[in-house]
Amino acid sequence: MIKEEEIFGIPPFSIEAIEKQKRLLYLLNKLCQYHIHHSSAYKNILNAYGITKISAQNLEDLPYLSIRLFKENHLMSVPEHEVIKVLRSSGTTGQKPAQIYLDKTTAAFQSKALVSIMQDFIGRQRLPMLIFDSKETILAQQQLSARGAGILGFANFGRDHTYALDSQMNIDLERIHYFLEKHHDEKILMFGFTFIIWKQVIQALQELNSPLSCKQGILIHGGGWKKLQQEAVDNEQFKRKIQQWLGVSTIHNYYGLVEQVGSIFMECSQGHLHCPIYSNVLIRDPITLELLPKKTPGIIELMSILPNSYPGHILLTEDLGEIIGDDDCPCGRKGVYFHVYGRIANAEPRGCSDTYDAR
Repeated sequence: MIKEEEIFGIPPFSIEAIEKQKRLLYLLNKLCQYHIHHSSAYKNILNAYGITKISAQNLEDLPYLSIRLFKENHLMSVPEHEVIKVLRSSGTTGQKPAQIYLDKTTAAFQSKALVSIMQDFIGRQRLPMLIFDSKETILAQQQLSARGAGILGFANFGRDHTYALDSQMNIDLERIHYFLEKHHDEKILMFGFTFIIWKQVIQALQELNSPLSCKQGILIHGGGWKKLQQEAVDNEQFKRKIQQWLGVSTIHNYYGLVEQVGSIFMECSQGHLHCPIYSNVLIRDPITLELLPKKTPGIIELMSILPNSYPGHILLTEDLGEIIGDDDCPCGRKGVYFHVYGRIANAEPRGCSDTYDAR
């Protein structure tokens, strides 16, 4: 198992890519061996490929699991009585959701990593928080949806939490106006899932012809891009509408999966997603699965040193992306930065916000 002192104590974007990759290689080799000894399912999967011991010399040589395996198997590396929370991914009708098992250690790692990443973007002070969702989303505590887990995770950075949608997922303008008037002279944190903000907030404000003025707002959003792409809405158009109808100019999209919750990739002011010191991204050819160079689109492979209670540390996703560069983003953050372009063709639609289907 990875120890806390091996993960934390270093600012999340302070190490250059080459040094960070050496650090990750050591810890991921160690984590692979841990999961082999503590997860019979993981061990059997690797054994099927003739892998019994991990001693990779490069990050790309470490074995990865297909993200879809978490929908088909109960993968955990701790005794069941040590599981304190089960996270559910979304899934289309008829599809099993992934189930992610957290013990106290992994839950604490993920929470600390998220805090470290977010403080780099919004500072240490808790801000008044407007949540573009319904409070009912977080009521299930033991079996949380990805959306509920996301809200609870980001809620740690706010105070005076106010939910902008009612129990029927309709916008509550009276509640929103009261919140904005109460905090009119303060910075405020705004959070929601991209598709829900678009459908339940932006489109509702357009229909009501009732723009908001949140010039002091910082909006954090992610999830549900595939549905927006189906409506021909890209990131730039989304930002324009946010500025027009919410009055917000500081907007950070993020990329992350429930299978590696805590290992989020935040979008900087330059529009790039950044790898923190806990995580890395590789890009593989969709056909051969060979490693691809920078500025070549392919399938995203995600690496994280946070998952100790389940073998979700190296995952081949169903998302397309491209590494843009490392260490030289104009925003000043070190490490790899990249773009995500969406789901691969014929992949099952999913995402944190897809658990709500507006009708």
